[in-house]
Amino acid sequence: MICENCKQRPATVTITMTKNNEEVVKHYCEVCSGQQDYLHIDEEVKPVTIEQIFSDWFGIPTWSSNAPQSKQPPQEKQQCETCGMTYQQFLKEGKFNCPNCYHAFYERLPEVFKRLHNGATEHTGKIPGGLNKTYQIKKEIEVLRQKMKSAVEQEEFEEAAKLRDEVKQLEKQLTQGGAANDEN
Repeated sequence: MICENCKQRPATVTITMTKNNEEVVKHYCEVCSGQQDYLHIDEEVKPVTIEQIFSDWFGIPTWSSNAPQSKQPPQEKQQCETCGMTYQQFLKEGKFNCPNCYHAFYERLPEVFKRLHNGATEHTGKIPGGLNKTYQIKKEIEVLRQKMKSAVEQEEFEEAAKLRDEVKQLEKQLTQGGAANDEN
């Protein structure tokens, strides 16, 4: 199958969209799929809440009164200082009221993401070809920085210095346009 946009390369990415209750399937190559011009978002469509997603998956709204009640003790009322939204309201509505809500509920978001993404807190899907190597280098830098922080906390300064040098080398690769000399 050939890309519907450039009509030159083989289509490797399939995008399925629903518009006016009609399913539209598009096939793009890796290059064209990375261009945001072809992914139009209909602004008239209201966002889907987490509750609606769970309702579709399991047949009942997860946070409704019909859902099975958990046996955990009630947690303290945590709320956003800016808009007053509580964590329970966020779970029910599935979206935040203001940008400060992200900061207010930051510590509890990983548990929500794990439930939504089958235990994962990070995206693990495919990345269009041109972005893949850059993304891998950035992820490696992030991991090395976490190890470096841990080494400093444990007062292993020689190990931290080695990790710092590795980070600098990877950052240099990024600024020079990707993985010129991959040393892994």
